[in-house]
Amino acid sequence: MQRVTNCLVRQDNKVLLLKKPRHGWYAMPGGKMEDQESIAQAAIREVYEETGLKIEQPKLMSVATMNKAGALPPKDEWMMFTFVADKFTGELVDFCREGELEWIALDEIGKIPTAPTDAVIHDYLLKQNARVYARFDMDENEQIINQVIDIEK
Repeated sequence: MQRVTNCLVRQDNKVLLLKKPRHGWYAMPGGKMEDQESIAQAAIREVYEETGLKIEQPKLMSVATMNKAGALPPKDEWMMFTFVADKFTGELVDFCREGELEWIALDEIGKIPTAPTDAVIHDYLLKQNARVYARFDMDENEQIINQVIDIEK
């Protein structure tokens, strides 16, 4: 199982996302957890490495498992922990090797290309301000074929 953290960094009705070159999708800054890290430590480290911003008091808002058909272990099952942060220090980096950093207006989030699972999570976290517990079953093309969503408002 792969364990990943990511974070929706918000400022002035915008959210910071990375445009990833692989699919042309926008993604939240984040990545794989390292040994001996807590999920919060991983989120803080990953956001800093990719953006130059040091997030403060990130709130865990989503825990999701993703089962990917056709993938070989350990990439067949992922656990993703998504945080939201409204406070940060530092300066945004000019270059990120993971993709192009961009502040996206909150009302544009549903209109930009994202991974299907991210679109679901964005909707609950940014529009409904709900905590999400989810399971996604995905096909070989990373499209959702089944989902179970529990929310907490």
